[in-house]
Amino acid sequence: MSNLSTGLSSKEARQQLKKAGPNELPHSGRRTCWHIVRNIIKEPMVLMLLGAGGIYLILGDWREAILLISLGSASVFITIIQEARSERVLDTLRDLTSPRALVIRDGRKQRIAGRDVVLGDILVLGEGDRVAADAIIRSENSLEADESLLTGEALPVQKSASMGQPKPAALGGNNAPFVYSGTLIVRGHGIAEVIATGAHSEIGQIGVALKSIQSEAPRLAQQTGNLVRIFSLVGFAISVVFTVTYGLIRGAWLDALLSGIALSMSFLPEEFPLVLAVFLVMGSWRIARAGVLTRRAAAIESLGSATVLCTDKTGTLTENRMTIVQIQMENGDIFDIRDESSWLADNAVKHVIDIGRYASQPDPFDPMEKAFHQLALRIEDQGKSEAIDLVRDYPFGDEILAMSNVWQQGKGNLFVASKGAPEAIMELCRLDSDRRTALRLKIDQMAVQGMRVLAIAEATYGLESLPELQSDFCFNFLGLVGFVDPLRSTVQDAVRECKTAGIRVVMITGDYSVTAQAIAAEAGIRSDKVLSGGDIENMTPQYLAECVRDVDIFARIKPAQKLQIVRALQNNGEIVAMTGDGVNDAPALKAAQIGIAMGQRGTDVAREASSIVLLNDDFGSIVTTIRLGRRIYDNLHKAIGFVLAAHIPIAGLAIFPLLFGLPLILMPAHIAFLEIVVDPVCSIAFEAEPEESDLMTRPPRDPKAPLLSRSLILWSVIQGSVILFSLGTILIMTIWREMSPDTMRSLAFIMLVLGDIVLILINRSFATSPLQALVKPNPVLWWVLAFDACLLALILAPTPTRQLFRFGIVSPQNIVICVLVSVVALFVIEFMKRFWQDALRR
Repeated sequence: MSNLSTGLSSKEARQQLKKAGPNELPHSGRRTCWHIVRNIIKEPMVLMLLGAGGIYLILGDWREAILLISLGSASVFITIIQEARSERVLDTLRDLTSPRALVIRDGRKQRIAGRDVVLGDILVLGEGDRVAADAIIRSENSLEADESLLTGEALPVQKSASMGQPKPAALGGNNAPFVYSGTLIVRGHGIAEVIATGAHSEIGQIGVALKSIQSEAPRLAQQTGNLVRIFSLVGFAISVVFTVTYGLIRGAWLDALLSGIALSMSFLPEEFPLVLAVFLVMGSWRIARAGVLTRRAAAIESLGSATVLCTDKTGTLTENRMTIVQIQMENGDIFDIRDESSWLADNAVKHVIDIGRYASQPDPFDPMEKAFHQLALRIEDQGKSEAIDLVRDYPFGDEILAMSNVWQQGKGNLFVASKGAPEAIMELCRLDSDRRTALRLKIDQMAVQGMRVLAIAEATYGLESLPELQSDFCFNFLGLVGFVDPLRSTVQDAVRECKTAGIRVVMITGDYSVTAQAIAAEAGIRSDKVLSGGDIENMTPQYLAECVRDVDIFARIKPAQKLQIVRALQNNGEIVAMTGDGVNDAPALKAAQIGIAMGQRGTDVAREASSIVLLNDDFGSIVTTIRLGRRIYDNLHKAIGFVLAAHIPIAGLAIFPLLFGLPLILMPAHIAFLEIVVDPVCSIAFEAEPEESDLMTRPPRDPKAPLLSRSLILWSVIQGSVILFSLGTILIMTIWREMSPDTMRSLAFIMLVLGDIVLILINRSFATSPLQALVKPNPVLWWVLAFDACLLALILAPTPTRQLFRFGIVSPQNIVICVLVSVVALFVIEFMKRFWQDALRR
């Protein structure tokens, strides 16, 4: 059995980890390479490439066949790499969502990853923790666990301590001395020794897989999938008509079939899923750099739609660093704790501080309890020099907002220290109405100054058995203690930015109403109206929905009432972002469209219920994330419009031979190269595009608005048509000059690449001109332009690439003509953009 005070040593832990392996539950293995390949070859683009390659093999054109099959193989290879990276990302997410554990090693508490917990580790368990491994309880205080994951029992079960190590007979039941991996601690705290990890734990033995992120398809993924299917069907129908018509008119059925395949490929927006994946992955990375972990991709697209941001006060708006600044005695004496000369010699004040310390946890986590301990260290504790033992605690609960600890000094009588909400302490002390009225006046005076107020009481008790409820003690009221928690430096600017962006900030706190109003006023949140938890208890859902329309402060709110507030806001059509950190916050976090958990002080269950985790618990990070979410969607909007516009000239070149009796200009290999290599690379430039100047002055985006709106479709068609007209101009020139088909193909390909550059410059910003957009920093854009330049060099230079793609020699004069035509197209599209700016920016 491990020593409870020192735990394992680091060396022992390393040996155990090496011997038994990581504390990981069984999970499905990675998909094999064959499974990935089998899924890839079902994709329309790959099937078309392989089909076209097979036709060229039949025709005996080995060069063209090898090129097409190579492009198809490249697509498969790239996808396999992406799948492998996705597996690594899932492994990382699995680690992040696995329970963290607080253990005692080398004589001190350490927070470690759940996978590093080993046999014999000493776990420190507290409310909201997910148990990292099967363990036997060595000591506990009001410990209860939710074991529904294993037993299906809806109610939590009580736990008891055992110093022996008997084999567990059965799961579940009250007062069992065991906790199990994957279960949740919902009340109390305790110390437990690990007896089984990984596959040897109960959850591992029954084959329950590690609970990881639900792979729910984001709405954007559904939209892009629908777009690909629609375009594929339209392209297939047109290509069938084209193939039959071409074959009937010219009699060249093999050429007709190849032209039909090329036309189908030109209509297939294969880039859409790739562009979406790039944006979501890079978006998660950018948001992570801002101190926020995105656990679900759907949250990125929801960020730009948030209309209400519900936030806690303590630790989110404030620094969660409580300091005692004032104590008011019941007789009216007021002491400024920051001025030691005014109270250090007063025994009554020191007694209030002393009782406040004993009413707190011995090893506190709560900031106010820490403040009591820190202040108590500054005074001399003469009254309790003998050994003192904690006999029992009465924890803070929904029934009464107070907690009491029962202590025994030496062999004497028991004394009870209690602290909590002033109303609760007044109730415990059974004060008459006059005393309550006087105390409420003092509380209001303190709260107006932005203080959080707790009341302190004490009681004595004989050595007989203790009552079940703390309300059965005869408490004596001692005084009021005022705390301050400084506002975070980023809050005021962040709240102001939310208002500008059309996002309403709502504070939901368990604090006193007047204190909440003072903090809200300092932060810039509307503070004229307050709704309390007591008011909500008596409201119907319909009436609550009416009330929340114009209330931005909710005070004295119990955790369970947060869900009611979220539902009421959603009933009004609001898109709600909700912060939370406790076990009881999980329903509200899960119900909100954007659940935001606190990474530092949040519980595991709160993090698992959320789509976003704040790593620094800072309100400013939430607003930064919303800004990034809007930017990601804005740039994705531009990239999708670019891809659609780029397809129009490609499709036009596939149709031109039939309409005008020209030789085949674009072969399947050319279209595949454009759609697999050129267009995706160009789309990456949009992901790195800086935000628009009006990004945070626009109203929130309608979540039901389609990614590809009518205005964007029409605008993309207009842009693509201008580029297609420019291509037609070049083709007319080549016909007039009687150029060879290979030279015609070269000039057409050059114009397509230049057209992509024009479309990039035009779509960088819907609000500014290309020249103004060029001033905006985007290093990725210059890499993309350099890529396009190298691509053109390969086409123009006498290299094997030119022969492989059947490109002819192009004179400098013709290159200059292509550039001039592209510049003209740029100015024409820019002129037309003025009439579309408002529609595109909605």
